[in-house]
Amino acid sequence: MLKKILIANRGEIAVRVIRAAREMGIATVAVYSELDRNALHVRLADEAYALGGQTAAESYLNTEAILKAIKDSGADAVHPGYGFFSENSDFAQAITDMGVAFIGPPPAAIVEMGDKVSSRKAALRGGAPIVPGTTEFVTTAKEITDFGNEFGWPVAIKAAFGGGGRGMKVVQSAADVQEAMDSAQREAKNFFGRDEIYVERYLTWPRHIEVQLVGDKHGNVVWVSTRDCSAQRRHQKLIEEAPAPALPAGVEEAMGAAAVKAAKAVGYYNAGTVEFIFQDGEFFFLEMNTRLQVEHPVTEVITGIDLVEWQIRVAAGETLPMTQEEVLAARRGHAIEIRINAENPAGGKFLPSPGPITKLVAPDGFGVRFDGGYESGDEISQYYDNLVGKLIVWGRDRDVAIARTIRALNELVVEGIATTIPADLAILEHPDFQAATHSTKWVEEVLDLSNVGVAPVATGGNDSEPMVERSTTVEVNGRRFGVKIWVPESAGTAAPAAKAKKQARSASASGGGAGGGSGKVEVPMQGTIVKVLVEVGQAVEAGQSVVVLEAMKMENQIEADKSGTVKAVNVKPGDTVGAGDVVVVIE
Repeated sequence: MLKKILIANRGEIAVRVIRAAREMGIATVAVYSELDRNALHVRLADEAYALGGQTAAESYLNTEAILKAIKDSGADAVHPGYGFFSENSDFAQAITDMGVAFIGPPPAAIVEMGDKVSSRKAALRGGAPIVPGTTEFVTTAKEITDFGNEFGWPVAIKAAFGGGGRGMKVVQSAADVQEAMDSAQREAKNFFGRDEIYVERYLTWPRHIEVQLVGDKHGNVVWVSTRDCSAQRRHQKLIEEAPAPALPAGVEEAMGAAAVKAAKAVGYYNAGTVEFIFQDGEFFFLEMNTRLQVEHPVTEVITGIDLVEWQIRVAAGETLPMTQEEVLAARRGHAIEIRINAENPAGGKFLPSPGPITKLVAPDGFGVRFDGGYESGDEISQYYDNLVGKLIVWGRDRDVAIARTIRALNELVVEGIATTIPADLAILEHPDFQAATHSTKWVEEVLDLSNVGVAPVATGGNDSEPMVERSTTVEVNGRRFGVKIWVPESAGTAAPAAKAKKQARSASASGGGAGGGSGKVEVPMQGTIVKVLVEVGQAVEAGQSVVVLEAMKMENQIEADKSGTVKAVNVKPGDTVGAGDVVVVIE
């Protein structure tokens, strides 16, 4: 058995691995950037080593610094988590060459399956149908345009070495190809360290179904569960559930068999996930994630299997502890995972909301689990992914799981930052979700989030003063009530929710529309300017994008709030800006 594991990651997944290792009697080593010097994963680990730097490129993607930490700590294994180096074959090979166990698949399998292009070829070898798309990298806008003209628009440009919606852009017409391609490559490079891309047909109303599998070094591979991950925004998952509901008879088993064949075709072992698109009774191979997924806990709670423990045991050379029949026989009930992201969902914009968490209280109760990477007083940085934590809920059936999740979400307290909780509740309470008729496009095209997180218009008093939401407790005839009220912002100290409301207003102000804005275009959150789209003297229309802002690894188009002529451009690519900073002035 392994003796000491270094976790080459941060946040929630680092905490998850540390806890699993500790239960197995294995020592743990954390690594950290300057911003994470006192982060939760650092506080929990037995040892911790500084990587230096602030951004991911300066720290968690610094191969030399991580390899040095492995040597200095004497770790005999490395768990890459997800994101960062988790699907980087060069990193896995470097670990292996050191004589250190890599808690993941063999480097050759990462090369073939981690590359979304070659993984499509492997899926074909395994007999799985694939979505029409390129089987080679695309390097020019013309290749994408030619593909769209042949197979129809829209098309999806996707990071070849990525996942989780990072580095993915949907293009509606040939006119948008170059800009979308550039943006996809920037995001892919920032998040995964590589910018290769490919293109495929974008289906009209699909569900996203994936299969969790685990293989060992002795040739055994089992599929554990399907998961439905169709509730998404920006092609990134909000809610996942297991098993995937409302599938026609035999489809889940067929997906599982196809996933196992694809894995065996490349000699795969350790945990992995094969993703499929399901539409009109048919499923198509999408890609394989050669790592542990963010949503792995929903599979764990319906099976009783600790997937991280299995990963560690497989890396140590052990055989899988259960057969395929035993795994399927162990499944019970239904599970739902809610990703709690530091984003403001006001109006469906889902704008990043970095900053300090002033208060975090996780819910409890039967069937409720919370996997977090932060505690009260910790800070969400603009430089990293914005996942605060994951709420995982089990129920004896899907209806019970949904009701229990709603209850738990209403108990969850996160103050100081805006979160996706209001949008999560809107999804869970919607008849489409409850009937499992939603798709990957449903959140953005159907779900009404126009009133989520937005203060109502004040009546009476000073109409020009912003209103903020306050929560308080009152007692009437001996009965206690929790109430929310809207008051002028100047009325005492603003409640923790005030920051989120101010961000919502700022986002709305910079979002264009009727063109009645001030002309001072503000950014709604802290971030880095990656592109300036206008110049002084240029005529612009309300709603036209003027700069591209990167925050928490996502690119955001900041729009003109009125029509007119650009009087000043106050930023350049690479500049760091804060919430409320004026980047462009229009007159």
